Amino acid sequence: MKYYSTAVCSYGSNLYSRLICAVAILLIAQQCSAQHEYELNKNWQCINIQKLAARGEAISQPNYALNGTMPATVPGTVLTTMLNNHLVPDPFYGMNNLHIPDIYDAGNAYYTYWFINDFTEQRPAAGRQVWLHLRGVNYSCNVYLNGHRLNDSLHQGMFLRQTYNISKYLTANGHNRLAIIVYPPDPAGNANGGQGGDGMIAKNITTQYTAGWDWIQPIRDRNTGIWDKVTIERTGTVNIADPHVVTLVPDKRMPDGMQPPAIVKMAATLQNTANIAVTGTLKYELGNKLISRKVTLAGLSTRQVQLPDDTLRQPQLWWPNGYGAQPLYQVQLQFVTASQKEDEEAVSFGVREITTRWNTETKSREILVNGQKIFIKGGNWIASDAMLRLSPERYDAEVRFHRDMNLNLIRVWGGSITERPEFYNACDKYGLLVFQDFWNSGDCNGKWQDPNKKEDQWTRRKYPDDHSLFLRSVADQVKMLRNHPSLALWCGGNEITPPQDILQAMKDSIMPALDGTRYLFDYSNSDSMSYNFLGGNGDGPYGIQQVETFFTRQTFPFNSEVGSVGVGDYESLKRFIPAENMKVPVEKSAENGGDSVWNYHKYIGYRQTVDAYGKPKDVADFAAKAQLVNYDQYRALAEGFSAHMWQWYTGFIIWKTQNPWTALRGQMYDYYLDPNACLYGLHSGSEPLHVMYNPADGMIMVANNTFTTQHDLMLQIRTVDMQGHDTLRSQAFFEAGASLVQKYSSIKRMMDRLREKEGVFLSLRLLNLQQEIVSDNLYWLPDSTGVYSGLQHMPASQAAIQAKQVTDSSIEVTITNPAAAPVAFFNRLSLVRADTKERILPVFYSDNYISVLPGETKKVQLSYTPAGIQKLLVSVQGWNLKEQYIDILP
Repeated sequence: MKYYSTAVCSYGSNLYSRLICAVAILLIAQQCSAQHEYELNKNWQCINIQKLAARGEAISQPNYALNGTMPATVPGTVLTTMLNNHLVPDPFYGMNNLHIPDIYDAGNAYYTYWFINDFTEQRPAAGRQVWLHLRGVNYSCNVYLNGHRLNDSLHQGMFLRQTYNISKYLTANGHNRLAIIVYPPDPAGNANGGQGGDGMIAKNITTQYTAGWDWIQPIRDRNTGIWDKVTIERTGTVNIADPHVVTLVPDKRMPDGMQPPAIVKMAATLQNTANIAVTGTLKYELGNKLISRKVTLAGLSTRQVQLPDDTLRQPQLWWPNGYGAQPLYQVQLQFVTASQKEDEEAVSFGVREITTRWNTETKSREILVNGQKIFIKGGNWIASDAMLRLSPERYDAEVRFHRDMNLNLIRVWGGSITERPEFYNACDKYGLLVFQDFWNSGDCNGKWQDPNKKEDQWTRRKYPDDHSLFLRSVADQVKMLRNHPSLALWCGGNEITPPQDILQAMKDSIMPALDGTRYLFDYSNSDSMSYNFLGGNGDGPYGIQQVETFFTRQTFPFNSEVGSVGVGDYESLKRFIPAENMKVPVEKSAENGGDSVWNYHKYIGYRQTVDAYGKPKDVADFAAKAQLVNYDQYRALAEGFSAHMWQWYTGFIIWKTQNPWTALRGQMYDYYLDPNACLYGLHSGSEPLHVMYNPADGMIMVANNTFTTQHDLMLQIRTVDMQGHDTLRSQAFFEAGASLVQKYSSIKRMMDRLREKEGVFLSLRLLNLQQEIVSDNLYWLPDSTGVYSGLQHMPASQAAIQAKQVTDSSIEVTITNPAAAPVAFFNRLSLVRADTKERILPVFYSDNYISVLPGETKKVQLSYTPAGIQKLLVSVQGWNLKEQYIDILP
């Protein structure tokens, strides 16, 4: 945040005049302080370039008459604006996207638009400055204000911020017009079905997925537009830019207890806009201590200033999710002269130190935070929204889902964007480390031969065309993001390095100068990350697998992409699949091409896994049974990697945990933020202290992903048959070593015998000395033929369900199962409107797809944002429970 206050006033000769002037000064100071920086996100208009032939100097005149414009969405894209003005159908529904002209066919002019904003801002007083900031335009633009062109040459690059000192161009009466003409990426590329279409989109430095991928259809305007924030900022003569904070945490730390000191290093760039020297003090206060440095800036100069190091006593350390808390420090970095405060920047940071080392046993990179090694459980992220409708609220919800999955890292994939600061704010808050790729992918940038690509591998290997622009963009984005404690790793690109001159400049000059604290991987599955001793591409496998495979098949030791299926339930499917296409999907084959809409939304098959629960009667039945597969797949994935941590693996990153589009694969929640069973299977399998069953050899194991040995744990092994007969098979005290996985005993022979006829439930639990459950894991095992025959004939659930309002934004649901009753199996909770039964989204559940054993009770917490809906209900629907709607008690 920035503040300033100043006023010029000629004092009168009497007390009244002086009083009036003093009040005026105070009012102006208060107004300036309150409006030091604001966003231009309202009252935008736009018009296609083909409908407005005038030059920017004329269009940006406040008195120029605008005819034929329409309301524009900024931040946003041309396609977003067209959708909001009902000019195109929703491209995420059905096959609507086919009815929107693609830029390759329509031509670049079709998506080239003027964006115009009339805003009020007074010309500043002497010694004050007003700045225009554009945080992201795709792809190139010219910027005009009140008849003046602000940029000397065409601005290019999706990932290069723009800042203009507009003080002298503002009007005396405060009525101003900003006009920006935005041109699409050129070339936009042919969306011919290849990964990134014909690859030509990668000649630019932009989002490659917009030409289509195997999880998304083409975005027709290629994300053309003012896609990120436009802000106005007021400062004094001296402007503070790009603060940089580095924290050093010596030695190996623990999350709890008194902490030895940490070191805080602070620097910033100071820009003097005056033509004379200015002397002042750069300072901030931390822990009741003032850290400052006196500085003299030459006229019209820019200089980086390093403040003295601060020794922070008893620091509150920032930790990844599952290992500790995520406290953040907030300081105000100021530059003041003898007469006034020139500028102020709010700086938020977490005290932590991230390092890496090579694990010689696994032959892969190992990540350490505050001296402690972290077993990485990550998810691949594309973008929050394929049309770049980005918001802090959506970012917060999505990252919170990742926290709820018990993950500790998100990898931002290189064919998309450098994520926005608001995304990192959410990762800082929830403890998600971030592995940030830059803007390359092997598919477009020449790693493989591909008949869909227009140019050969040698040519594509040199993409993008402008290497200097790429490097300037890297430097700019590093400066924007480097203070976030969640930012852990940089990466040259997805499955390929950038061209060699770019990579060397990043490694030898940009990163050492701008961010010398984070490891830079050459590319996402490079040998410096994970030695590829298995051959192939270095990541995968993808798609449905037998659960045993996750335990028995060794993959790459720090696997950057490994994943499975992810179809949502019936309510999710209804949101984007037309009624006539709501049919049980079939596997694509030479004889059967599958349903066109399911194919268009990139469905990958479940093969015979759903049929093991009984042949689906309809699509609703299919989707419900798919959730059982989803849960099993992702629980097994997390467990299989954890079972071999520090022996085979130092981490895994799921491909992928979310979709920015309505795709039918690789997601823990759908585009509309409705979770499916993948999320809760992963939530179980990734919990920090976890008891699990290896289905291949029957071994009971405990994974402890904490820094402390867990003493005096009671390990319970129970089985329950389909009628609800519950048997305690084993009970023993167990000690789980810190950051280890330990074996207990194999029960394979017993389980093979018990499940032979109709399958059986296996309950594994860890209890502490207070007899509280600290890990609870229920498996449903098939019969000897691999079919869940017993589940298909289970008696109806007898569970009683109650919902109670706890706060305005939280509900507690209690599920009680009577003794001698069958398991209340796999119950999905949803918060819905009472009138329409439509789900409230997003809602965060402490757990879901709940099973309750005979004679037991489980409680689930629901958290949501109240939306003024008169009455809500809780929907509960289980495998052996017909859907019920539960009133919420006060």
